[in-house]
Amino acid sequence: MSQIRYYTEEGLKKLQEELHQLETVERPSISRQIAEARDKGDLSENAEYDAAKEAQGLLELKIGKLKQIVSNARVIDETQMSSDKILILSKIRLMNISMKKEFNYQLVAESEANLREGRISVDSPIGKGLLGKKVGDIAEIQVPNGIMKFEVLEITR
Repeated sequence: MSQIRYYTEEGLKKLQEELHQLETVERPSISRQIAEARDKGDLSENAEYDAAKEAQGLLELKIGKLKQIVSNARVIDETQMSSDKILILSKIRLMNISMKKEFNYQLVAESEANLREGRISVDSPIGKGLLGKKVGDIAEIQVPNGIMKFEVLEITR
């Protein structure tokens, strides 16, 4: 069963570019490697041929998975989304209550998450715990180290 995932236009474009790279550059390259190894003679004892065939199998698996992801991807129209509560693509300012420290995050699809850029996945424990919260709400989120409490200070798009 396919799972629909939501992406920014930028995130979906990156996935499509990666798929294009795999299909138009990587696939022909591996085909050439297989042909070169085949030209060297006996395939039963040809390690280069075996390695190239294995690489081809892994590449085709990756292409298939990426095609499925792209076909089930939906671009989010931020103009149709409310900023009253935390949703995917919300930019949020939080206060970690125990540390008394503020954090700024944006909730994004898993493939677009990058903690250094302040982009956390909606599928992460923190992302799931914040979804649906409003300004002033306290989110109690179970993480491996225990329970973290965040106060939602601001929600923007």
